[in-house]
Amino acid sequence: MSAENAQITGMKQKVAHEFEELAVIFLYLAFFFCAIATYSMLLLNKLQISYFTYGAALLNALVIAKVILIGEYAHLGKKQEARPLFYSAVYKAFLFSLLVFAFHIIEKVIKHLVHGQSIAPVFREVRIDDLLGRCVIIFCTFIPLFAFREMQRVLGEKQFRALLFRGREAPKSDGQTRA
Repeated sequence: MSAENAQITGMKQKVAHEFEELAVIFLYLAFFFCAIATYSMLLLNKLQISYFTYGAALLNALVIAKVILIGEYAHLGKKQEARPLFYSAVYKAFLFSLLVFAFHIIEKVIKHLVHGQSIAPVFREVRIDDLLGRCVIIFCTFIPLFAFREMQRVLGEKQFRALLFRGREAPKSDGQTRA
């Protein structure tokens, strides 16, 4: 019975950790996507609050956060982890941008199939300028995300969080203490 309890406890910890990872990535992406939504509304002179726009931004953040976790479980970009953190982060940002792009195309194909339509119009309906703009935004958003994730991987989760969220002791010089 204790082996089952240990297994259940381990499973609960794993689920809690997965949820925490998803929440952190979601919050990061939600911040950027809502900022971009606000910026685009300001550019288009749509000053009224559009709950649909923000809802779509939050839903996209959730879906893309899950896509990132799927890519990490598939060990996407693991071969570059021995390189300097900057290169590894940019490489992973590029790979995961391509993964998000692929999931976007698959989503469009499934949407057409569910509505009983042919797949061929999916590729004709895609506006290349809109798609490239989205890819650039995703890539630029992913660079700091993966830079932080790479630092977390190298430093360890506890030390990374301590550096990020807790104060550090200032180095004492010449035996003087800070008041």
